[in-house]
Amino acid sequence: MTEPRTPGPAAAEEPAEGDRLRDMLRTPGYLKLLVLCALIGIPVSLAAFWFLVGLHELEHLMWTDLPEAFGWSAPPWWWPLPLLLVAGVLVGLVVTHLPGAGGHIPASGLHAGGASSAALPGVVLAAVLSLPLGATLGPEAPLIALGGGLALLFRDLAQAPATPQSTAILGAAGAAAAISAIFGNPLIGAVLLMEVAGVGGPQLFAIMLPALLSSGVGELVFTGFGRWTGLATGSLKLDLAAPFPRLDAADVLWSLLLAAVLGVFMHMVLAGGRFASVYVARRPVAHTAVCAVAAGAFGALYALVTGNSPVDVASSGQAVMGTMAADPQAWGIGALIAVLLCKGAAYALCLGSLRGGPIFPALFLGAAAGVLFAPLPGLGVVPGMAAGMAAAATCALRLPVSSVVLVVLLLGSGAMIPVIILASVVAFVVTELLPPGPEVPPVGRAVAVPAAGVK
Repeated sequence: MTEPRTPGPAAAEEPAEGDRLRDMLRTPGYLKLLVLCALIGIPVSLAAFWFLVGLHELEHLMWTDLPEAFGWSAPPWWWPLPLLLVAGVLVGLVVTHLPGAGGHIPASGLHAGGASSAALPGVVLAAVLSLPLGATLGPEAPLIALGGGLALLFRDLAQAPATPQSTAILGAAGAAAAISAIFGNPLIGAVLLMEVAGVGGPQLFAIMLPALLSSGVGELVFTGFGRWTGLATGSLKLDLAAPFPRLDAADVLWSLLLAAVLGVFMHMVLAGGRFASVYVARRPVAHTAVCAVAAGAFGALYALVTGNSPVDVASSGQAVMGTMAADPQAWGIGALIAVLLCKGAAYALCLGSLRGGPIFPALFLGAAAGVLFAPLPGLGVVPGMAAGMAAAATCALRLPVSSVVLVVLLLGSGAMIPVIILASVVAFVVTELLPPGPEVPPVGRAVAVPAAGVK
C-alpha cells in the first residue's frame, strides 16, 4: 500500500481567495489603474453626454421640427418610410466601408469587449444614422463601444502600458462611465458591465471596482454638466402615477403567466432579428435598406390602424414608455395589441440590420404587455409593468441579474421585487428552452454566408 500523499510546499503556500484579492489591491499597478479609470471617466462621460444630446436633438429635428415646418402638427403615417430608407442605405455603406462595421449587430446582444479606437468613427456614424431616423433600437450599445474605445484611446495617448488585463479593465470602465446616466443610475451600468463581462472571483472585483468608480464619476459629470447647460440627454426614468400596491397571490400568478407569454413572444422577435442578420449579411447595403424600409412600413401600418403617431413604433420607446407609465389608461386594448405586434416586428428587423442597442425597445414591449394584462382580475398596472419589463429585458439580454436590478431601480421602489425576480427567472427559462434559431454572422467587410437556407 502507498502512503497518503501530503500536500507539497506549493500547495500549502497557495494563497486563499481573499489573500489574492488583498494582494491585488495592494499592487501599485492596479492602484494606478484605478486612478486612471477615475480620470478617464471624466472625458468619456463628457463625450457620452454630447453624443446623447446630439441624438436627442436630431431625433427632435426629424420627428417634430421637420413635420411642423411642412405644416403638420405630428408626423404623418408615411413619415418613417423615407427616413428609414435613407438610414438603411447609409448604414449599409458604413458597415461595408468603415473599420469595425459600425459596431456589433444588435441581434447578438450586448458586448463589453472588442472596443477599439479605430472603430469609433463607424460606431458613432452608424448610430447617428440609425437612431434619430427611426430605428427601433436604443443608444446603449453604441455608448458601450464609445466609452470603451475612448478609454483605450486615452490610455494610448497617455502612453500607459497596454496589457490584456488593462485593456479589459479600461474598456469596461469606459463603457460603464458612458452608459451610467442613460439608465438614470450608475449602479445599473456597473452591474450590467459586470454581468456582460462574465467573470468571477478576483477577476470580478478587478473589473467591477474600476467600472463602479468610473460609473460614479460619470454620473457626477452627467448630472453637473446637464444642470449647467440645461440640455437633455433623455435618461431612462419612469414616473408611475399609480401608488405601489401590496402584492398578493393573484399578482404573482398573473405575473408568472405574463412572463411565460412574453418569453415566447420575445423569443420569436429575437429569432426574427437573427434571421434578419443572416439576410443582411448576404448583400449588406441592399438588404439593410430593405429591412429598414420594412421596419418603417410597420410604423406606418400602426399609425394608419390606430391613428397614433408612428413614432410609437419607429423609436427606442424611451419617451413613449414614460408617457405610458404616467397615464396607462390612455392606451386602449387595440392600441396596445397593435403597438406590440408592429413594434415587435420593427424591432426584429432593426436588430438584424441597423445599429443600436436591444434594451430600450425590450423594456417598452414588456411595459406595454404589462399594461395589456393589467385588467386581469387581481393584477393591476404596476405589478404588470414590473413583471413585463423584467421578463422582456431578461429575454433580450440573457442577463437576469442586470435585468432585475435595472427594473427595480427604474421603478424607484423595492415593492415589486418578488414579481420582478419571478418574472425574470420564468422568462429566462422559457427562452433558454426554446430553439435558438440561426447564429448572428460576424461583423466585417467580408462576411461569408451560404446561399442555402438557414437551419
